Amino acid sequence: MCGIFAVVKQANDKNADAANVVLEGLKRLEYRGYDSWGIAIKNGDKIVIEKHVGKIGQAKTNLPQAHIALGHTRWATHGGVTSKNAHPHLDCTQTLALVHNGIVENYQELKESLDKNHTFHSETDTEVALHLLEEKMRRLKSVPAIRQTFRQLIGMNAIIALSAKGDELIAAKNGSPLTVGLGNNANYIASDVWALMDHTNKVIFLEDGQLAHLTADIVTIYDIKTGKRLSPKTTTLDWQTEQSQLGKFHHYMEKEIHDQPKVLANISQFDTGSLDPLTKVITKARKTYLIGCGSAYFASLFGEYLLKSHNRDSEAVIGSESGKIARLLNKQSLNLMLSQSGETIDIIEAIDRAKLKGAPIAALTNVLGSTLYRKADHKILLQAGQEVAVASTKAFIAKLAVLIKIAYALNNRLSQGTLLISQSAKEVRSLLEGKSRHQIKSLATKLKDHDHMFVVGRGLAYPIAQETALKIKEVSYIHAEAYAGGELKHGTIALIEKGTPCIVTSLDKTTWSDDISAANEMKARGGVIIGIACQNHPVFDHYLAVPDLQEASAIPATTIVQLLAYDLSVARGLNPDKPRNLAKSVTVK
Repeated sequence: MCGIFAVVKQANDKNADAANVVLEGLKRLEYRGYDSWGIAIKNGDKIVIEKHVGKIGQAKTNLPQAHIALGHTRWATHGGVTSKNAHPHLDCTQTLALVHNGIVENYQELKESLDKNHTFHSETDTEVALHLLEEKMRRLKSVPAIRQTFRQLIGMNAIIALSAKGDELIAAKNGSPLTVGLGNNANYIASDVWALMDHTNKVIFLEDGQLAHLTADIVTIYDIKTGKRLSPKTTTLDWQTEQSQLGKFHHYMEKEIHDQPKVLANISQFDTGSLDPLTKVITKARKTYLIGCGSAYFASLFGEYLLKSHNRDSEAVIGSESGKIARLLNKQSLNLMLSQSGETIDIIEAIDRAKLKGAPIAALTNVLGSTLYRKADHKILLQAGQEVAVASTKAFIAKLAVLIKIAYALNNRLSQGTLLISQSAKEVRSLLEGKSRHQIKSLATKLKDHDHMFVVGRGLAYPIAQETALKIKEVSYIHAEAYAGGELKHGTIALIEKGTPCIVTSLDKTTWSDDISAANEMKARGGVIIGIACQNHPVFDHYLAVPDLQEASAIPATTIVQLLAYDLSVARGLNPDKPRNLAKSVTVK
């Protein structure tokens, strides 16, 4: 959950400004971690480091020009948020710098094994790995030294070292993502492919157990276990830089919500050929497990309801709890993994468990070349464009849309599913541009000072209620809890008192009567009832209209609650793009 970016250019390049290249790369990666940041460069025969606490958004660097630099944005795991704990860390000779993503589980034992003459400046596990590498490099060249060091680290980790002696970058990974960018008279490495888009579209996605050695001219990949030189695959990417530009919007979350009509229109045009491999494997499977974390889990739960309504045995599973199904997996059980980044550690571990049982793996992800994308047997790219805001919006909507199309395709009704997604794109655009937008802002102003909210829904609306509560919690810091509508009487209603905001999500005519009963129960206890529904009712104190699009009603309903969460955050003076304590890609446990 940290951002890493590094570059090495020709030593005689008088225009090289590696520190600023790294600074701009880190700004693209800040969503991965933003409690502190730092950059290291080679200056003469030594390494110079600049480190700061806080966000990097508008920062400038004071480092001089250099041809090689290494940077890091941090999301703290070991040690508090201080400049000393920020990366990169510097060895005792000031010729070696290291950054790290992950957790070195055996750092204490390794620290005790080190020479006693090392000076430690931080509380991090990373600095232990650095001094271990420093000792190895006293007698070995850089590649075997980092091989031996990395093999001693227990846990899911990625490290990059900058060696001033060799004008080189050396990286190794197991679990945490790293991508090498191949440039002209320069080479790059980053923890996310999006950070490379201004420099190159030719990349090498490092696999677990691989090591990369970078100079300005040559990139060499090795197997960490054997030391054998490998012949990696170079991928040429097709992308558009403007996808990640803020433009006229105040925040990335706002921009990404406004991207949704275009994303939905694109998904409506997915042809049969792009869906066929996945629909065939679902048809063949005895059971489909849909596995995700956070918002992706709620999309998985939506998918479970959908598939069951189309007569397919399915079960949504939280990624971190997927061990409970490990013994049940076999060649007839499909694992459909959902992840925006494709790097979520609990999802990657679930894949590895499933592969041991021979279970087929399918993926819905937004990032080409991500670990999930590469490991899956069957895959669909969401093609939503880069998400910069930590809270997922357009990628979540894209998952819902693809799942709807898959469900309809399973019953040979793809054209009807396609029409629903096309209609949802138009309805979302209308929401964003019409009077509903002003209603939502006005409602957020009324709700912004509340400490607690409750959200209820039944059937397909239940996962949307869950996502509603999560979005409100993530970006406004208001405590919001979601419940199945029928669960109110089993304890939750004790928390409803006069003035408590209660959101009732109703998207299905078959549950309408029960939804209104739940609303009346909460109103009788003093609750302020906010209806997000396909029709109005006198019990609603506030009503936000959802068009009736059958299962696809979930899409505009979700857009409404995304806007409400965004407006609540802004009304409370918060930054919705960078919620406290959260990072975009969860690559550590």
